Amino acid sequence: MARIRALDGTAPRAVEGPWRLLTTAPGACAGPGDLPADGSWIPAAVPGTAAAALSEAGLWSESEPAPLHDKDIWYRTRLTGTGRERLRFEGLATLCEIWLDGVRVEVSDSMFRAVTVEAELTGEDDLVLCFRSLAAGLARPHKRGRWRPRLATPGSLRVHRTSLLGFMPGWSPVIDLVGPYRPVTRARAAEGAVEADLRASLEGTTGLLVARLRLPGHEAETATLRCDGRDATLMRREPGLYAGELVLPGIEPWWPHTHGEPRLHAVEAEVGGVRYVCGRVGFRSLALTRPFEEGLGLAVNGVPVFCRGACWTPADLVGLSGTPASYRPMLDLAREAGVNMLRVPGITLYEADAFHDLCDERGILVWQDLMLANFDYPHDDPAFAESLAAELADLLDRTQTSPSLAVVCGGSEVWQQAAMLGLPREAWSGGFPTATLPDLVAARRPDLLTVPNSPSGGDLPFSVRAGATHYFGVGAYLRPFEDARRAEVGFASECLAFANVPEPESLRRAALTDPADPRWAMGVPRDRGADWDFETVRDHYVATLYGADPARLRHEDPARYLALGRAAVVEAMEATFAEWRRDRSRTAGGLVLSWRDLAPGAGWGLIAHDGLPKSAWYALKRAFRPVQVLLTDEGLDGLRVHALNETPETVTASLRLTVLDATGKAVAKAERSVTLPPRGALAWSSAELLGRFFDATCAYRFGPAIHTLSHVALIDGTGTALAEAFHFPLGRDVAPTALGLIADLSEAEGGFVLRLSTERPALGVAIDLEGNGRPTDNHFHLVPGFARSISLVGTQGRPGGTVTALNGGDLLRF
Repeated sequence: MARIRALDGTAPRAVEGPWRLLTTAPGACAGPGDLPADGSWIPAAVPGTAAAALSEAGLWSESEPAPLHDKDIWYRTRLTGTGRERLRFEGLATLCEIWLDGVRVEVSDSMFRAVTVEAELTGEDDLVLCFRSLAAGLARPHKRGRWRPRLATPGSLRVHRTSLLGFMPGWSPVIDLVGPYRPVTRARAAEGAVEADLRASLEGTTGLLVARLRLPGHEAETATLRCDGRDATLMRREPGLYAGELVLPGIEPWWPHTHGEPRLHAVEAEVGGVRYVCGRVGFRSLALTRPFEEGLGLAVNGVPVFCRGACWTPADLVGLSGTPASYRPMLDLAREAGVNMLRVPGITLYEADAFHDLCDERGILVWQDLMLANFDYPHDDPAFAESLAAELADLLDRTQTSPSLAVVCGGSEVWQQAAMLGLPREAWSGGFPTATLPDLVAARRPDLLTVPNSPSGGDLPFSVRAGATHYFGVGAYLRPFEDARRAEVGFASECLAFANVPEPESLRRAALTDPADPRWAMGVPRDRGADWDFETVRDHYVATLYGADPARLRHEDPARYLALGRAAVVEAMEATFAEWRRDRSRTAGGLVLSWRDLAPGAGWGLIAHDGLPKSAWYALKRAFRPVQVLLTDEGLDGLRVHALNETPETVTASLRLTVLDATGKAVAKAERSVTLPPRGALAWSSAELLGRFFDATCAYRFGPAIHTLSHVALIDGTGTALAEAFHFPLGRDVAPTALGLIADLSEAEGGFVLRLSTERPALGVAIDLEGNGRPTDNHFHLVPGFARSISLVGTQGRPGGTVTALNGGDLLRF
């Protein structure tokens, strides 16, 4: 059953502290009585990690992280108060002994399970947590699996319930995660275990809230359940247990923010004059739009939803902070970018309640992997199976009222790892993810979808058309952009990994502006054992798109090298999602690898280590627009224009298609009024819009091409472009030339606005905002007659910076 977060308005309180921390050699002290009297204890924040505490004391550095798993790490505090209390430890990383007044009262061997201890307090009690050396635990003999992945070492990680973060060189920094990283709370045991089982569902326009509340100590025959200003009576089924349901006709449903409002409704119960706050629920339905084997597809409230977003990475790798303040900036950027799904992958850790609360509020669906990745896990070991089932129960209980949680997946690349090593299908398919996981999830959250593994679903786990796939055709496998269509991806739960170059300001902050700096390579991700990294992937597309020599530019003109790298990723992201979101596409979603860099440099992240968005984030913000216009190349059939409206409101706009030559002169154009129905789409050929033959794709080659690009825009009644798209039939000429680019900074209500215009087409216009703040859009193309007004957010004082274009000869200062 889910835990109620507040009792009569008061939630369980944190153990006050202050906490102190001490490190010892592994096994040097059997218990608290053996700790040295003159030990060098330092202050430690709880929740928090040893790395964060040691960093605060100047004894550890994120830039040069010292090992911590090779030590025993002790936390100590005093508990005041008397009486029987329930102590709850929400997350202990990883091998932890709990000692109270010199007596070991509990042992935890899982980072992913909460631990509860009841104790009789006497007034001044000594609470000690000992985190035993994980390195020592990993070194003990264990049964080997059927395969050994390259992703992480050592192989004994398969039997330990701990995060793979810190064990994946080339993927994440080697930072050891140790300590009570989630809250430690206390509550009076006499109050009993207050629990709530709340099942919110939606049938048509009617919400149904089924409740089973365990409220010990109450003898009343009935309780009252309240939601959305309405109430229902719950009957006492047995002492302290009340059950019933509340029917809510006409309830406002919860939607992903791209498709509607993520409406939440407070729930509370009252019995015997005591009020129990049960959190908030959202009413939504979730269903598959087709058989999983044909490609995962999700419908929310009966409406197919194109899921787009990224694979989540922790907001704070050092301290593992689970506070709203740590999550909010990242999730605000996700919503701003049009992200409607985040996947928590199996190489990381389960996020705190605040993460799910904020995703609920922001209308962002959550795909949750179990913390299983690549290894051959011992599901046939009863102790392992019991621990895994308990951690899943913990997750589902504390997120039971979260409407954003949508998919629970049996882990990351477990099936793929075995299949790629050549093992037969019976060695990797089936088992726990298909035989056990669905029932475990249905018992607590029957409204969720389960996926066996990411990827899975086809003849091979990574078959791109089936189930959920990890698609890196465009990206690691160096395929042309056209492969995004040719592959007929069903649902990409991981895709489009590049070594994304941070913005110049992020590089200046990290003192990492030269790609020839030996430290640069440390921030570039790579697959262990590969003779290439993801910077060579990006360089491939730089050479393909711009005819440049990345190796030469890297040494002779590093600023140009980095600018072309940022722009190449933009083109790859926008082109791929244009193919996937067009009409006739069978793709139902794409989640980019990954959300945020865990270290300074050109990592996979859409967000740099310092929190500033990269060019890829701006590209996806445009690619993910709920009201969108796209251009796709249909060869001999010319261009196809797609206008999408995922919102619940009708959109009336002007559609303007313009074909331009290199000087910016229009050689063909068309304009018409369009009405996009709610959650609908329209499409036209370029011939239909222009009303005549025009070789828009330069497919017929009847003489030299007279145009270099096509531009389409959806324009609202105020003259503002809701969305734009571009097509370059002959490629992108970025030879520097005079463009007539103008940048004008002005102060407006709420901040500053940078107005940009050009006399000739400007490609890859980049705003470098120096010092603080960021533009709301960046790394975009600009054509004559379509001035852009870009808001600058987060600035302090009058901002300054530069504007450049890939094909521009001048650097503009503002």
